[in-house]
Amino acid sequence: MDEKKATWLWDASIIEEHTDEILSFLADQKADTVFLQTQKEVSHEAYQRFIRSATAQGIAVHALNGHPDWAYTEKRDEGTAWIDWVKEYNENAAPEEQFTGIQFDVEPYQLKRWEREEAAVIAEWGENMEEWTREGAEGGLYMSAAVPFWFDARQAPDGSGTFSRWIIERFDAIAIMAYRDSGEQMYELSKEELSEADELDKKVWIGAELGNTEEGEHLTFFRKPVTNMESEIEIAGKLGTSHRSFAGLAIHHYEAWYQKITGDLTFARKDE
Repeated sequence: MDEKKATWLWDASIIEEHTDEILSFLADQKADTVFLQTQKEVSHEAYQRFIRSATAQGIAVHALNGHPDWAYTEKRDEGTAWIDWVKEYNENAAPEEQFTGIQFDVEPYQLKRWEREEAAVIAEWGENMEEWTREGAEGGLYMSAAVPFWFDARQAPDGSGTFSRWIIERFDAIAIMAYRDSGEQMYELSKEELSEADELDKKVWIGAELGNTEEGEHLTFFRKPVTNMESEIEIAGKLGTSHRSFAGLAIHHYEAWYQKITGDLTFARKDE
């Protein structure tokens, strides 16, 4: 089965020296989308070179960014300024050097305030997302968000239904952090969102974790053999294809994936 895969690439500095290696690995793994975290320290020329090579191989590059506190009203402008940066970059790049879209990874539930004022944080975050999706659409950008699987058990800011459905309505796609070491469980955790996206004609990636996490062995393929990881991911993919919203698997993350498949620790500079 050859369903497409996406991956998150967190350290954009590696594109300056490893573009060919990264893209040849992604082509081998049948990846067609990269969420590339943008860093101001990386030159426009490096982004242009990387995206131009990726485009030639049929791989779309989406700009990736976000911080837990971007959910707060006072940080809305940071998200908007980043969208403006991507739009400006695209305006000054050739078509084959442009970011296809933007992915927001904003996880305020990592912060203390979430426990105390979840509904208030969701309300502020909702207003931020409304502005960001509007800004992104104006720039012709495909807008996606990384979300946890349990947002289908939270209320939308306006009380209209689930928070997951509310987000899916506003974005073009979501990537669900359905992190488990079982393909069936990954699918089960994503099923509700896939159904919501089916109705709304949107897209959903099912996320798989390969990195070393302290949150439990059952969340990651870090210590599992490659054959086990690949067969479980294939199961999630097969189950996912019963939904027209299914966009493929999203592998978290490129460096962990590369190490897993090749055994090469070139990128092992920092613990997750």
